[in-house]
Amino acid sequence: MATLLKERFKGVEIGQAEDAKAGLQAAMDEDWDVVLADIGLPGRSGLELIQDIKRQKLGLPILVISGHSERDYALRALKLGASGFVSKSSGSEMLVAAIQKILEGGRFVSPAVGEQLAGAVSGEAAVDSHETLSNRELEVLKLIAKGQSIKEIGVALALSEKTVATYRARIAEKMGLASNVELTRYAMRHGLVD
Repeated sequence: MATLLKERFKGVEIGQAEDAKAGLQAAMDEDWDVVLADIGLPGRSGLELIQDIKRQKLGLPILVISGHSERDYALRALKLGASGFVSKSSGSEMLVAAIQKILEGGRFVSPAVGEQLAGAVSGEAAVDSHETLSNRELEVLKLIAKGQSIKEIGVALALSEKTVATYRARIAEKMGLASNVELTRYAMRHGLVD
């Protein structure tokens, strides 16, 4: 990706961070024109990174580049303040177009996300039950679907077991699914886990 960006944007300076904490620090310390962030970051999720950056540098544009489903994450990222969302499978031309649009002060979404937005605005889009979950609830759902216990989820997210159990209960209530097996099947059907 760095090679592509250096070819397409002459004189570009690129910084990289290995996890969310380093990414936030780099965003705060440097004067970047745009931040490219992934959803799946070590340490914290990219969604949390968007919130952290926007709290401290409101005007810094963020383009989310992710291998996760556009359908499940693009609207969440945009609501948190991202300027755009591009799937890693979209190809280099869409990535370049997204960055160019954001550098010009605009926002960027793929045609698929544009249709999703149009459906949501017109009220025609059916909402999947996982779309009603908060970002933290979605993280817990994904970890449940990966077979992690409440204790393991608590460690992974730096939460108490009681807090994780409360999230688990809310997820079950919102989605109308009682068991971890049902939650796992749902997550797999909707591409929320690999």
